[in-house]
Amino acid sequence: MTEKLSHFDEAGQAHMVDVSAKAATRREAVAAAFVELSDEVLRALPDNPKGNPLEVARFAGIQAAKQTASLIPMCHPLALSFVDVQATVVEGGVAIQATAATTAGTGVEMEAMVAASIAALTVYDMTKALDKGIRIREIVLLRKSGGKSGEYRRTV
Repeated sequence: MTEKLSHFDEAGQAHMVDVSAKAATRREAVAAAFVELSDEVLRALPDNPKGNPLEVARFAGIQAAKQTASLIPMCHPLALSFVDVQATVVEGGVAIQATAATTAGTGVEMEAMVAASIAALTVYDMTKALDKGIRIREIVLLRKSGGKSGEYRRTV
């Protein structure tokens, strides 16, 4: 890695990066998270008295993506053109995938990551009464496109 961290000035002070000179291009990012649930909790999902945990998680993730700049201090407020969150029951838990897109001078990786994270935390919140040992793991950026750094795809 030859580039320096862009959120620090010459004196080592944290600051918001000036992206005003960057071209506004279409940018998209996809992130994922996994909520590890016991078989008992997975069986109980349809009968949750709080409502459908997967649908509530989807809405929470979408809402969270739109709040990223108020949660992460150096993130730029972005006009998001698209956010989608999917929560799917799979073996061993719930797989979450979040997509965010914009046309801007900076990327939407953090918006996708925040959406996936908050969706996972919402699944936890909706099911914690059944099991305190729920684990949230593997919050990762899967892919991104657009901007100066171009394409990225996770290989592992």
